[in-house]
Parts: sequence; C-alpha cells; structure tokens
Amino acid sequence: DLHKPIDKRIYKGTQPTCHDFNQFTAAADTIALLVGFSAGQVQYLDLVKKDTSKLFNEERLIDKTKVTFVKWLPETERLFLASHASGHLYLYDAEQPCGASAPQYNLLTQGEGFSVFACKSKTPRNPLLKWAVGEGALNEFAFSPDGRSLACVSQDGCLRVFHFDSMLLQGMMKSYFGGLLCVCWSPDGRYVVTGGEDDLVTVWSFAEGRVVARGHGHKSWVNAVAFDPFTGAAQTPQPPELSGAEEEDEPPDPLVCRSPAVTYRFGSAGQDTQFCLWDLTEDVLYPRPPLSRARTLTGSGDASVPMPGLPRSLSRSNSLPQPAGTGSARGPPPDVPPALSVGRFATLTLQERKGPSGAEKEHKRYHSLGNISRSGEKPPGGAGSRGRLDTAKVLGTALCPRIHEVPLLEPLVCKKIAHERLTVLLFLEDCIVTACQEGLICTWARPGK
Repeated sequence: DLHKPIDKRIYKGTQPTCHDFNQFTAAADTIALLVGFSAGQVQYLDLVKKDTSKLFNEERLIDKTKVTFVKWLPETERLFLASHASGHLYLYDAEQPCGASAPQYNLLTQGEGFSVFACKSKTPRNPLLKWAVGEGALNEFAFSPDGRSLACVSQDGCLRVFHFDSMLLQGMMKSYFGGLLCVCWSPDGRYVVTGGEDDLVTVWSFAEGRVVARGHGHKSWVNAVAFDPFTGAAQTPQPPELSGAEEEDEPPDPLVCRSPAVTYRFGSAGQDTQFCLWDLTEDVLYPRPPLSRARTLTGSGDASVPMPGLPRSLSRSNSLPQPAGTGSARGPPPDVPPALSVGRFATLTLQERKGPSGAEKEHKRYHSLGNISRSGEKPPGGAGSRGRLDTAKVLGTALCPRIHEVPLLEPLVCKKIAHERLTVLLFLEDCIVTACQEGLICTWARPGK
C-alpha cells in the first residue's frame, strides 16, 4: 500500500545516507535492513520483528566520517561491509558487539594503494576487518555476481578490484579525471562499469584488465550506473574465438559480421538530471577479428564484398572510433581502415546533438571532457588527483587510455527525467526505478509491459 509506509522513523542530528536489505534472509517473518548515517553509525533493523534494532559504531570509536555505502555480503545472514568518507571499509558481524574502546589493529596484508587490518581482541568484536583503500573517500563498492571479487571506487579516481577472501588486488583503472562515484558488474561478471566526475561511463574488462570503451552523453557527474539483466542476450554472451591464424584462413560470411548482436545493456543517471541507456555490442568488446578481416578483404581486392558495409555496422553499434567533436586533427588510429572514418558521425542522429561548437558551449558550465581533449589531453592542474597516482603520468597508459585510444560510445537514449540531480537507478523485470535529490522515487514502465 503506497499510501501507508510499513515503517517510519525520524532521526535527529544525523541523516541516513545509504541502506541495504538482506535479500538472502528476507522472508515473511524477517526483513533485515542496514542503514548508514552521516555521522558514521550503522543501524540494523528488522522491519517485521520491530524490537530487534542494533547500532554499530554508536560512539563513533571505529570511524567518525559519513557512511558512504553499506552492503550485506552475498548469501550471508550476518556479515556486512560499510565504507566511509575516510577511505576505510569495515567488515562487521551483525551478531558481535562493538568494543567500549577504540579498536586496535594488526596489519594483515598490503599492496598498491591499499592495506588490510584485523582487529586485535581476545574475544570476537567489530569490526572484524578494516581495509584502507586509496586516497580520499571510498564512494561505492560492488560484489561480483559470484561473490568472490569486490570492486571499489574512490575519490582518488581509481577503480580497484580485490579478491575478497584472499584480500589481493586483481585489477585497477584510473578515471579520466576526478573521483569515481559509482560502480556495477555485468550480470556474467566479465565487465565492470564506473561513472564519476569526468562525466563519462567507463567499461572495464575484468578478464583482460583493460578499458574496453567509454561513454560520453552526460553533461555533469554520473551518480549511478546499473546493468539491465533482463535485456535479450545479456545472460550469456559468447566471445568469438580470438585465435588469429584460423581467423585469417577462413573469413566468415561478412554479412553475418555486419550487424553486431547487442551483448549487454546498461544505464546511467547523472547530476545533469539525465538518464542514459547504453548498448555494449560485440564489435566494441572484440574489435580485432572484424578489423583483420577487413584488412584481408581490401588487400585481396575482392570486389564481391563492398567495404561501405563496415561503417554501417559501426554506426549500428553506436560506438565511434574517434570522439566526435573533440576537434582533434588526428586521423583515425592507425589500426582502423580509412573506410571506418566515414561512419564517424553516423550515430549523432540518435540525439539532438549540436555540432562540435555547440557541444563545447554545453560543457562550459561543468569542468568536463570538452575542455580536456582540446588542451593536449592533460587535465587542468591535477584537478581531483588527490591520490598518489598522478593523472598526467598515467594518462595514455593501460590504467587510463587517452580518449582516442578506446571506442567512444554514444547513448542509445538520453533523456532528462527529473528536476534535481539523479541519485538512484535500478533495473527490475517489469520497470526501471529512479530517484532524485528532490526525494521523488519514479518507476518507469518498460516498453510492452
């Protein structure tokens, strides 16, 4: 009943900042909810068993900073993680108490940009573990679908992926500039998408440890990203075999390669009040075979295969081999056949986009992509590079490729859907849920539902 809340609480002196339901234990007789607060506490509530409420970090002896994100560990009844604006991540057991004094820690392990500590205590107490990750606030984290890996995004602009049990760093990526604010995994655990203060969405391959694509559609910071697990082929994409020799010997029917299957779809919501939908297609994820095929076809002078077919597939995949409107005088990257540059602006008709000069004006208001790629690819005076990783040094490396070094996606849909900045995005089977800072929660019907 949307007119009558199940539960209502008013807090004084502190604001709720994040929450998470335990989907694993949820039943008719128990709904376990965690709520994190701006002053650092975490509350455990059961919305059915009204009397079971606990407060963790009540005296703020563990951490005094805002709780940025809370999450139950996948498929567990008692364990949860809470991240803070201090850059620390704590593992709690909902059944254990917090001590009466500030915890003492032993170093367990450390690596590039992180260290993990265990609580010194004769009897079990919270927090069980403390992770120090990156520089500045830890903004969000997400478990991989199999629950083994943990992706964290920080204000230092880094995505770090850890193997959770062994506490080892599995991979890393740096934002174009500024902090990273949100992160999510693809339903099969192959890709991680982030959004942040560079106004971009970035797709990172977990298996290959590299940036696969970036998406440019927002005009301000990206607050939320989420994969749509209910889109057609999103469940089990099949990567093509990447064995070079056989590829060259028998080029498959080019007509088959021309319309790439939509492998994944994800959405993003930003402070510009816009909701964007993005398609990740096979020609973006596995670019090599089609390109080598194109080269052998042009080389053999086979007139029966028209080359203009290629830009069509590119425009359909809504990815650009080079960013439109960056005003760069470079030609296409050397490994792209010249024919591809024809399709460069093919996707701009998807939105009412202005020409390059219009895009430049749109960007003046926010410090955004437009200004960067024009100024020799160097971000302004290390803005947002509070971490040890100096943006200027990692730009152009595998950690942070330059804009023209990876495909630039254009949004399939880009729509202003709120008056205030958007903060939440969820894909459900029958609808899409968004929320904004005005306090409005909206459900959007899916086509045909």
